[in-house]
Amino acid sequence: MSTEKEQSTDKAGDRKTGAGRGKPAARSGKSPRRRAREFALQGLYQWRVGGADAAAIEAHVHNGEGFDKADGDFYRALLRGVLAGHEALQAEIAPFLDRPFGELSPIESCVLLAAAFELGNYRETPYRVIINESIELAKSFGGADGHKFVNGVLDKLAAQLRPEEVAARRAAR
Repeated sequence: MSTEKEQSTDKAGDRKTGAGRGKPAARSGKSPRRRAREFALQGLYQWRVGGADAAAIEAHVHNGEGFDKADGDFYRALLRGVLAGHEALQAEIAPFLDRPFGELSPIESCVLLAAAFELGNYRETPYRVIINESIELAKSFGGADGHKFVNGVLDKLAAQLRPEEVAARRAAR
């Protein structure tokens, strides 16, 4: 049995976690935002590994199964924003890495770039939602423990980019 709290979403359309247990809300399927993040990650991977440009990525991804259920505007903004600002995003992330950015796995690097862009540009989405979504992407597409690395880096990045929000959450604990 699920409660109304468990099925709620935040202002940005992302699912909130259910009943404070850290588990995804009881709901069938993925949110349009989750799908958009997955498609953006796939596109960023094509860019990072294969050197594809935005036009080629978008043409390919738009034909992907389930794209019609994704938040297309958010997908495009995320993909184009990361591609346009990847050098600045890497510079924001670099102080929190234990190795050079170029040595990260393609999935970890793409997840971190997308999360850094979202943290900086989508203030209406709570930072914990962005981090949790990024962890789930790393679990689904990355290596065995890549999600732990992503979590650690993004916790530190969020404290830098959204200090008031992070401080308020910590004070509420």
